[in-house]
Amino acid sequence: MDNLPVKNTRKFKTEEHYNNSSSYHLLPFRFHRITSFKEVLVNEIGDFLLVPIGTAKAIITKSFTRNQNEELYGDLMANFFISETPIPELLDVLAVRYRTRKSFLDYFTSLHIFVITLRCEHTCHYCQVSRVNKDIDAFNMQKHHIDAGIDLMMKSPNPDITMEFQGGEALLAFDKIIYAIERTKVEASKYNKNISYVICTNLAPLTDDILHYCKNNNILISTSLDGPDYIHNQNRHRPQKNSYELAIDGIRKCRETLGEENVSALLTTTALSLKYPFEIVDEYYSQGFRNIFLRPISPYGFATHNDNKNKYETSTFLDFYKSALGRIIEYNLQGKFYREDYASIILKKVLTPFPVGYVDLQSPTGMINNVIVFNYDGKVYATDESRMLAEMNDYTFLLGTVENSYEDIFYGTKALELSEYWLNETLPGCSECAFQGYCGSDPVFNYATQGSLVGFRPTSAFCQKNMEIIRYLFELMDSDKRIEKIFKSWIVGRT
Repeated sequence: MDNLPVKNTRKFKTEEHYNNSSSYHLLPFRFHRITSFKEVLVNEIGDFLLVPIGTAKAIITKSFTRNQNEELYGDLMANFFISETPIPELLDVLAVRYRTRKSFLDYFTSLHIFVITLRCEHTCHYCQVSRVNKDIDAFNMQKHHIDAGIDLMMKSPNPDITMEFQGGEALLAFDKIIYAIERTKVEASKYNKNISYVICTNLAPLTDDILHYCKNNNILISTSLDGPDYIHNQNRHRPQKNSYELAIDGIRKCRETLGEENVSALLTTTALSLKYPFEIVDEYYSQGFRNIFLRPISPYGFATHNDNKNKYETSTFLDFYKSALGRIIEYNLQGKFYREDYASIILKKVLTPFPVGYVDLQSPTGMINNVIVFNYDGKVYATDESRMLAEMNDYTFLLGTVENSYEDIFYGTKALELSEYWLNETLPGCSECAFQGYCGSDPVFNYATQGSLVGFRPTSAFCQKNMEIIRYLFELMDSDKRIEKIFKSWIVGRT
């Protein structure tokens, strides 16, 4: 019997298995293969080490010793992967750094979205809401709903608030925007709030009077640009087939009046877009933008009704993303500053101890904690994507109405239910992932795509996209120090 081979099992080993003569103690960390030769170790505060394959196993089994690699041993000690005492001597420093990464929670909700109208004169095939004809006034936000939304916004403990106006096409209800801003200015002075204003618009209804008001009130403009005219006009349809021309002219006018730094554009990647990664990147640069946000189409609302134009595999988007990112890196290698925004958000989480404001890559998730949506009809939703689901008669993420109290909306039964699913530290598949600290939790996406607030990581498009992009960024940094330097410049915004 003594000569029988030991059977390998998936059971946890006993404590004695890990207690050998090695002088160090393991601290929590996770690991992931980056290439055939390298793996990354990531600890609880997001510090990472790129090491040869097999290093994690050697550290965990304690077959690694200080004498084998003095430099690596020092890095593991300094970056809280191992400790020579059961409790690290600098545990307080570790705690401070962890609190810093989660400091986006300090002041609670900052972004308050007002869906000022559903009216729109575009018929974009990827529109995520049920847009209505531009002359139907019934779908404008009423003043009593605006007032109630502002009252709720002023109760946020955050001193710095962003008030964002969306549609439909927000400029078709510009009188409502003026009313909301003028009332907000009065209330902000009472509550000592700093308010930033953003209007999301396709720019087609832009006038000189609108520009004048925006300039006088420091309003930021966020618009859409899907690439050259042959892409933009097909994606963002108007009867006159001139969406691109109006957008470019509007961008020019806004820059001249408001300043380049107050105008941004956002790309939506359709099935058509996937064929033109270089052309889209070049279009943004030629139009004077020095940043671009490469994002896939959102699987919400009416955008899901057109599979031919809007549906594609995550792997196909990742091919597009890598090609476009490579083009952007080429610009930078030529000495031209040009940033990809999604990579920049991830890189800030990877390379700095600071949090990011992008709600999709936060844990706890940004819903409620960082963003809230007041719909045109007075209903309140946890995120912008939530109200898109509601347009399909799915009210899973409805928090209440603007007539409810602040406590009922932000701390009520629905908010408490959602809070069970917004920590990726506790979600199956996320809790042991090396990229957990760089990623986020998105219950709305999980629900929309998989019918579950928890989600199933092996088939999750959110997981597939983020894991591969994060892995690829590590691979690029490890492959070429020039690229690592470029990535660091994106974080500090050096031009």
